[in-house]
Amino acid sequence: TGGNIPVLPGKVPYSYVPQWPLVRPPEVSIIIPTRDRLELLKVAIESILSKTSYPDYEIIIVDNGSEAPETLQWLDKTAAKHTSVRVVRDNRDFNYSALNNAAAKSAAGSVLAFLNNDIEVISPHWLAEMTSLAMRSDVGCVGAKLYYPDDTIQHAGIVAGMFGGAAHAFRNFPRDHPGYATRLFARQEYLAVTGACLVVRKCIFEEVGGFNENDLAIAFNDVDLCLKVYDAGYRNIWTPHAELFHHESASRGREDTREKRDRFARELAYVVKQWNITNVEDPAYNPNLSQTSEDFCFGPPVWPFPTSMSARTGRSSSVGQS
Repeated sequence: TGGNIPVLPGKVPYSYVPQWPLVRPPEVSIIIPTRDRLELLKVAIESILSKTSYPDYEIIIVDNGSEAPETLQWLDKTAAKHTSVRVVRDNRDFNYSALNNAAAKSAAGSVLAFLNNDIEVISPHWLAEMTSLAMRSDVGCVGAKLYYPDDTIQHAGIVAGMFGGAAHAFRNFPRDHPGYATRLFARQEYLAVTGACLVVRKCIFEEVGGFNENDLAIAFNDVDLCLKVYDAGYRNIWTPHAELFHHESASRGREDTREKRDRFARELAYVVKQWNITNVEDPAYNPNLSQTSEDFCFGPPVWPFPTSMSARTGRSSSVGQS
């Protein structure tokens, strides 16, 4: 920044939390696609409005074909009551990437915050924390610390290559667990973070072409976006200082039909081929750790230690190197 900034003590000895300044907080456009499931959407919107301390944001609710009268009435009433809330009707077949891309084009903010409709804000400074990181010149996507309703961890960064695709680090760990080498208490880089709560500057989002709506309508679009952003020269950051609940996939449901499983397999195959993801040397994850467990336990030893990306002496031109 070229000047002094406040630094607070972290949760463990000899750790520190720089307070990155926002001299002129930019407007943030919070984009939330939804279809009915009013019991989830109300929690998301009301928690944002009542608990978010950030001074300048708009909420764009992308109504993807809601039919329930109570949902439509609530949407109209909420938009009329709150000038910061507007509803955009988009009745196309559900395509998470396309819905968000279209809303981003109409967003007034220079910073975009993509949220699922099953998110619940619990820390007032979540948006200030994520935006202050996203505004740093070398930072691309910023992810949050998300919990299941039972206070276990749902998201603390995404490890590329795990399980032959990508997986959430520390899934199901207790909320206050320090994690491997106290990583759950520290801001850090990951190759990817979840789109359930993701903040990025609009100019970067546009630079990389947004979400891939042609090949990744539902799954892995967040991983693909983050890898494109990383490949463009930016760092993706996860922060434990932005905390929210995530009722994971509660509105969309599970991959429990043949059609959904086939679509998931196609989207996984695309990411694997596009990024050679099974061979990614994730700089956030030591290759000697397990590729089949999210708890950072040891896997089969890999010697010598790979150097092409993990050493971070220079950036490769493509994330997935053979």
